[in-house]
Amino acid sequence: MRKREDAIVIGLIGLCHALSHFYQLVLAPLFPLMKESLGISYAALGLVLTVFYVFSALPQPAAGFIVDRYGGRNVLMGGLALQVAGVFLISVSPSYTLLVIGAALAGLGNSVYHPADFAILNAKVEEKRLGYAFSSHGITGSLGFAVAPLFSGTLGAALGWRASVLIAAAAGFAVLVLLVLNARRLWAPRHAETRRAPLQVGILFAPAVLMCFAYFAIYSAGLAGLQGFTVSALTLRFGVAATFAAIALTAYMVGSASGQLLGGFIATRTQRHDRVAAIGLSGSAASMLLVALGALPPEGLPVAFAFAGFSVGATAPSRDLIVRASTPPGATGRVYGFVYSGLDVGALAVPVFYGWLVDHHYLSAVFYTVSGLTALAVLTVLSLPARRREAPA
Repeated sequence: MRKREDAIVIGLIGLCHALSHFYQLVLAPLFPLMKESLGISYAALGLVLTVFYVFSALPQPAAGFIVDRYGGRNVLMGGLALQVAGVFLISVSPSYTLLVIGAALAGLGNSVYHPADFAILNAKVEEKRLGYAFSSHGITGSLGFAVAPLFSGTLGAALGWRASVLIAAAAGFAVLVLLVLNARRLWAPRHAETRRAPLQVGILFAPAVLMCFAYFAIYSAGLAGLQGFTVSALTLRFGVAATFAAIALTAYMVGSASGQLLGGFIATRTQRHDRVAAIGLSGSAASMLLVALGALPPEGLPVAFAFAGFSVGATAPSRDLIVRASTPPGATGRVYGFVYSGLDVGALAVPVFYGWLVDHHYLSAVFYTVSGLTALAVLTVLSLPARRREAPA
């Protein structure tokens, strides 16, 4: 019975995480259509992504404190409701201003997922199944990324970008209804530490936590270029169709999910998680360098992207074990909220820059930047003070 309940909780949280990643990538394949429809530049569309990530990153540490104090269930459902409302507003926006407001609402909703997800999983899933829970959480996120470009690219071409985004909002509403129907399963009592003491912020400045934050920020700055501008850059640089470029991006995300599946087995058989991460990141950086150099024929692009995604995905379970080893009891929401806000900080810093590169046809520079940032993340991982610690049982 407990195994079945754990599976349901893992499935519900995984579905929410998939939706979070899906919404982060659902707009980018529609940029060529949105540019023509609204008469705006790629840099302006990049600013929309920046707004999303600003409103996702800044409140995320606060969301972690709220989760530690009040629990993750209601915070998760409230965040999903905000995100659905923001995506719906984007779909009906008659102006650029409302487009930006919708992105802000969606980003605010997105800020709750990591602290709420990990707090619920740690509280509700039996210890012996936490490894599977973490692996499932990462894989579903990558699958959300994988589905998004095909979903929006296909529906956008057939029905237009507004209809595509509206259907995406409807999918989120359906998941929200599912959460409400299963609310009892997601409730968990607060940790004793959060009842006995005020929520201190000092833990966030521990060296291990800060270095994990830096890793996420640098890695995410590279990933943002892939998510936001792969379709635009590949169509202009290699002359391929937008649907083919979307397939290459999907190959990256599917490769990432596959890599995370293997990474779960690797993480259980090594204590040097920093080495796992360094090798995977290096492989991904090398693959993106080949794309930047134009060393591959167009038909080889999906293979290069799949390899890059697989290499990075294999590092994810080791990464999560490092973060968990740095998290004291009762601080799950705070630490995960702060550390994972690095993903948004890195992502918000670069979309306008990537958009400027595409506007000025510096197309190879998009992939040089992605490769360079991924390689830089290797140095951050090797500096992690937690790399020789064994994760708690």
